[in-house]
Amino acid sequence: MTSPEPSILFEDEWIIAINKEAGHLVHAADNPQPNDVVAMKLVRNYTGLKIYPTHRLDRPTCGVLLFAKNKTAARALNRAFERKQIEKTYHAIVWGQPPLEPWVCSESLQKNPDLPFKDATTQFRALETLPENLTLLEARPLTGRYHQIRKHLLHEGHPIVGDYLYADYQACEELRHKLGIGTRMLLQCRNLTFHHPLSQETLTISAPAEKCFSPSQWTK
Repeated sequence: MTSPEPSILFEDEWIIAINKEAGHLVHAADNPQPNDVVAMKLVRNYTGLKIYPTHRLDRPTCGVLLFAKNKTAARALNRAFERKQIEKTYHAIVWGQPPLEPWVCSESLQKNPDLPFKDATTQFRALETLPENLTLLEARPLTGRYHQIRKHLLHEGHPIVGDYLYADYQACEELRHKLGIGTRMLLQCRNLTFHHPLSQETLTISAPAEKCFSPSQWTK
């Protein structure tokens, strides 16, 4: 099977950002399957270079995914993520009607029951009310915990449409058949804003809105 070409959003000699598709892995799984599509491999094949991941997106999440092309850029970007100097903006379609005013969830999270809770903060803002008692909203995670946006929205009573891990399975199934959205989760990394590791220029890299995130698609 021929590997697909990565969708390039930005590239120079230091970094490359792609628009990751929902269902693609960032790096190879511990137990790889024959049909796995791995973003790192796609970018490595495209550039012919060793590629360094600087952050992660869950397999069902789409949108901006940033890689470094060398160790110097990787160290700078990893340090920026650790120091919370990179602004991440996500769009999600969720069940229910969240508050009209922006709000913050600061519920502590743990990766699994055997690990301690850690501080986690996400800013939320409702963008548009959609049919079927759904809402398009913006999420800005200020920390980088495991499944943070997904868990915080579940805690707030507004799970993400198509999140089969945390949302109600039967509700996901009913909505996917009714709206024809398949089994994908409607969470997209829309923007990353950061300082370029060499020039220190402020960059904002954006992924185009996918059809299923467009309000006009839901109001026909």
